Amino acid sequence: MRMIFAGVLVLGLALAGFAVYMAQNFIGHTQAQLAKEREMRAKTGPLVEVYVVNKPVNYGDALTRDDVQLIYWPQSALPEGIFKASEPLFPEGETRPRFVLRQMEKFEPVLAVKITEPGEVAGLTGMLAQGERAFTIKFDDASGASRYLQPGNRVDVYWTGSSSMGGEVTQMIETSLAIIAVDRPPAKNAKGASSGTDFAAPKAMTVAATPQQVARLAQGQATGQLSVSLVAKTDDNTPIAGPIEVNSDQLLGIQREAAAPEVEKKVCTIKTRKGADVLEIPIPCTN
Repeated sequence: MRMIFAGVLVLGLALAGFAVYMAQNFIGHTQAQLAKEREMRAKTGPLVEVYVVNKPVNYGDALTRDDVQLIYWPQSALPEGIFKASEPLFPEGETRPRFVLRQMEKFEPVLAVKITEPGEVAGLTGMLAQGERAFTIKFDDASGASRYLQPGNRVDVYWTGSSSMGGEVTQMIETSLAIIAVDRPPAKNAKGASSGTDFAAPKAMTVAATPQQVARLAQGQATGQLSVSLVAKTDDNTPIAGPIEVNSDQLLGIQREAAAPEVEKKVCTIKTRKGADVLEIPIPCTN
């Protein structure tokens, strides 16, 4: 009996010791996790709830309550114009949708500059500065580089057409124009269905320009072909010195000899009187 009691006591002590060991490991692991979490919170700082879109949206799409959700965002890295939970995107009792002014991807924060006021339809007038006008540049299907143009980009505009001196010439006519809209049809995949990930070639784009620039662009589009070149975001818009122009000879490296100056033909005359009039009669020159 004593042997059984001693065995039970030893087993109990062993189990108790194992339980203490496991508890110490669990507490130590928990404390390590808490320390890591405190360190992470110290780096990120306080978090606040902000509105993001829960699906990709394009220019002109209606933005409703079902298209947004709240997520936590570091308070120290809040973009300007963001909507927080304390400043509702759709005020209480507001049933009118907002409309998208700039393309947004899934889980991208909703900013005031990217949407309209409730009920206000998306339009170009709100994207023009004072004194600016909107002008649309049309593209053909061969404009491959235009596939990647988006509102907010800046482009240089080139004109290609016939020169008054003869031959084709390409010249930069405007620089660093801001794109405010792109007319892009939905891309098609191999089965002919619409794809939200591919970039289709746009049919046209609209830029913000001064009235003088609009006149130049309209004349260029009427007399030749306009093409665009994307400007880097880091470009400081420094004016380009001198005109940028290339003709066919410059493109191919052809150097033509200057034409000999035309010699003015000498005309010789004699004067003769006929009544009261004096007439000049041309005669062959002798020297």
